[in-house]
Amino acid sequence: MDNGRIMKELKELQDGVKKANGELVVEAKVVGDDLRHWKGKIFGPKDTCYEGGIFYVDIHIPPDYPFKPPKMKFDTKIWHPNISSQTGAICLDILKNEWTPALTIRTALISLQALLCAPEPDDPQDAEVARQYKSDRPLYELTAK
Repeated sequence: MDNGRIMKELKELQDGVKKANGELVVEAKVVGDDLRHWKGKIFGPKDTCYEGGIFYVDIHIPPDYPFKPPKMKFDTKIWHPNISSQTGAICLDILKNEWTPALTIRTALISLQALLCAPEPDDPQDAEVARQYKSDRPLYELTAK
């Protein structure tokens, strides 16, 4: 287990990742004094039905990190085809088979934010949400808001 890397990543995220215009994108903090348990915070992307929302993500860093991906799930209820509306489980390839040690928790959180901008209804985690996304986009966006 590489605490040096975890500390470096945490420091990078504690200040928050900002866009060029100073707008916060993501940030993270340690839960209690467990260096392997973090809470991530994702800000709803502009011009999406999630704009203005703040979404909390539970992050568990496995002992074999960075060779294995962090385990992430949404604590905040969210209506999205690739996130379970019941459990917060996330369907995202880089949190599973596409993970590489070159990635960081920061890149994973930014990828989650990108997922909010571009749902993949053909590879859903939540079939009901995906069905609504495909069949009634206005209702989907209203429900997500």
